[in-house]
Amino acid sequence: MTLPVAILAGGIATRLRPLTTRTPKALLEVAGEPFAHHQLRLLARNGIRRVVFCVGFLGEQVVAAIGDGSQFVLEVSYCFDGEPLRGTGGAIIGALPCLGQDFFVLYGDSYLDIDYQAVAAAHHRSGKRALMTVYANTNRWDTSNVEFENGRIVAHSKTNRNERMGYIDYGLSVANASIFAGLPRNLAIDLAVIYERLAQEGQLAGFEVFRRFYEIGSFSGIADLESLLGGKEP
Repeated sequence: MTLPVAILAGGIATRLRPLTTRTPKALLEVAGEPFAHHQLRLLARNGIRRVVFCVGFLGEQVVAAIGDGSQFVLEVSYCFDGEPLRGTGGAIIGALPCLGQDFFVLYGDSYLDIDYQAVAAAHHRSGKRALMTVYANTNRWDTSNVEFENGRIVAHSKTNRNERMGYIDYGLSVANASIFAGLPRNLAIDLAVIYERLAQEGQLAGFEVFRRFYEIGSFSGIADLESLLGGKEP
């Protein structure tokens, strides 16, 4: 059974202003069309069938642009964050009724052309409560935040880094709903905090990816992705 994908697309994207003042990041034009269109077609090509958009800021525009997802041969639904926004972890907590027991989590600004079914299979084999894809980044594309050794994630933190963190959270993970058990539905929390705790408990599996990630969280990231989609991979 193919896992559903939760896409975290509720942030206000301050790094991309003024582009995101009136347009949500998911709908910024990349290579001639909204970024989310590229992202959804990529998911469909990788066997994904169901997507839940976790939206917040200007989320109504995302709904209007994507609808039920049928144009992408996908089933798309939406879960709106409250006010104030509850962060990436809080958004997932709110969407749990739509996601089931196991599901992918994908950042709304990430374009990740990898084998999604291989990632899901690795999660199943691991027996862990979550799995994070990682890339040997060594601070090249962004600040590394993962210590990965012998196929396992030893440590992960956005705030408490060490010199052994040569890898970065690639932008795709698989989660079991149990990692959110007992957390209040209206809790504001970053998903990275939950994953940091899981790593400490030995419950965060790792899956190494060897092709760089693409993202539209920065102006340089948009330029790189446009080059990729235009056949001029940077």
